[in-house]
Amino acid sequence: MFLNETKQEYSWFRRISSQFISEKDFDKLEKTSVRLNFKRGETILKQGGMPNHIAYLEKGIVKFNYESESGKNLILTIVAAPKILGGANLFYKDNNLFSLIAVEDCEVIMIDSKVIESVLMDNSKFAMMMFQVASEMFKKSVMNFISLAHKQKEGRIADIVLYLAAEVYHNTTFHLSLTRKEVAEFAGCSTENVIMTFSKWQNEKIVTLEGKIIEIKEIDKLKYISKVG
Repeated sequence: MFLNETKQEYSWFRRISSQFISEKDFDKLEKTSVRLNFKRGETILKQGGMPNHIAYLEKGIVKFNYESESGKNLILTIVAAPKILGGANLFYKDNNLFSLIAVEDCEVIMIDSKVIESVLMDNSKFAMMMFQVASEMFKKSVMNFISLAHKQKEGRIADIVLYLAAEVYHNTTFHLSLTRKEVAEFAGCSTENVIMTFSKWQNEKIVTLEGKIIEIKEIDKLKYISKVG
């Protein structure tokens, strides 16, 4: 992890924020934030840590990781840039509930929580936007837990592949940044279950796999597997 000293651009975040706050208020956010680069596997925000920053993911893919007291990892959701991360910290003042970990190399802008709170106090529409962002993150995690609770392993893995194609890679052919172990942690099953399911789908020509490249060949069949669970 290292600090990039170049001028911060913000692009997507600036465009979204400019609908609700003045350039002066945005400058406040910009002047009190830093841009950091994270390598794959590095922790951006740590579970149990103090929520001192809101993270804006400008480039890369991040996993929301929860570690139980027994040391077992569960991936709550995966998100790709551009995305505001950690927005729940504005509304939940206790320690971070989960860790944010880079799935691939990431560029993140860390915004001081106290500064953004002061801007929110004067801009109700901006506050509502941030609340919606936080709610959307939790919605994705909740939907994943519903899948874990009500579906068999093949249905859960189908949910994960469909979600990654639609929400993270935006393509039915993609380079999977996750390891098989991470897919298992996302689907709430064993690594062996993931390997066996991928092999089964390949034999049935539902997907093709070449190394880390996955191509969904029969998306309707995959959706059916997801539906019947």
